[in-house]
Amino acid sequence: MRADLDLCQGHQMCQGEAPDVFGFDEDADLVVVLQEHPEESLRPQVLAAVKYCPAMALGLLDQRKDADD
Repeated sequence: MRADLDLCQGHQMCQGEAPDVFGFDEDADLVVVLQEHPEESLRPQVLAAVKYCPAMALGLLDQRKDADD
């Protein structure tokens, strides 16, 4: 998980999509990544948060290995 704090505009969409993974620092008006390596079960929520971020400030560092590896 990565969050580009220079791009974050404080919309809090990520927190709405994946509240266990993303928090919000009200003083800084920026996203806070609560879990850099969330459990696989949270993947759909994290993908939605990345997809719906209006500022495109979120990214997923995918370290999963294919079953063929």
